[in-house]
Amino acid sequence: MAYRNGNYSAFYVKEPFSESNLSASATKDFVSYNLLRAWKAADNTFPFIDSHNKNYNVRDDSNWESTLKPRLHDRLRNSKNIILFLSSITKNSRALREEINYGIGTLGLPVIVVYPEYIEKRDIINCSSNTFKQKIINLWGILPSFRDYMDQVPTIHVPINKALIRSALHDTDFMVNSKGSAKQYFYSC
Repeated sequence: MAYRNGNYSAFYVKEPFSESNLSASATKDFVSYNLLRAWKAADNTFPFIDSHNKNYNVRDDSNWESTLKPRLHDRLRNSKNIILFLSSITKNSRALREEINYGIGTLGLPVIVVYPEYIEKRDIINCSSNTFKQKIINLWGILPSFRDYMDQVPTIHVPINKALIRSALHDTDFMVNSKGSAKQYFYSC
C-alpha cells in the first residue's frame, strides 16, 4: 500500500505546459500553486507536502496514455488529499478531469478547494446566512466532474489565505485515512 502523506495540487494550465515558460508564471492557478511551495520553502512548519515532487518529472510532450496519465495516478495514489485551485480562468482540461475522476471518483481523496481570486472568508461565503455565495457555486460548474463528485468526499472551501490553508491541511477530516463526512465545509465568518 502506498504511503499517502502528500498533498496533490490540481490546477489549470494551458497545454502544452512548460514550467519554465513565462506564460505559466502568469497563470493564476499555477501562481497559486507556486505560492504554497514558497510558503513551505520559507516556513518548514507549513504542512504542505508536494506530491508532484514524489516521482520524476516528465515533459509535457510525453505520451498521455503511456506516461502522463500513469504519472498522475501514481502521484494521486501517494496523496492524502487534493488541493484544487479553482478560479475564473480554470478550464475543464483533460488533465484536470483525469485528476478529479481518478482522485475523487476512484481513490476517494478529500478536497481542499482554494479560490485564488478571493482572500477573505466573507469573499466565498455569505456571513449572515452561512452559505456559499452564488459566484462560488457558479465556479463549480467550470469543472462538471468536480461538481458531480463533490458530494462523495469531504470538501473544504477556502480563500487564498495562508492561515486558513494551514488549518485545512492540518485537519484530519480532509485526509483520506481519517476523512470526515462527505459534504461541503467552510470556515465561518
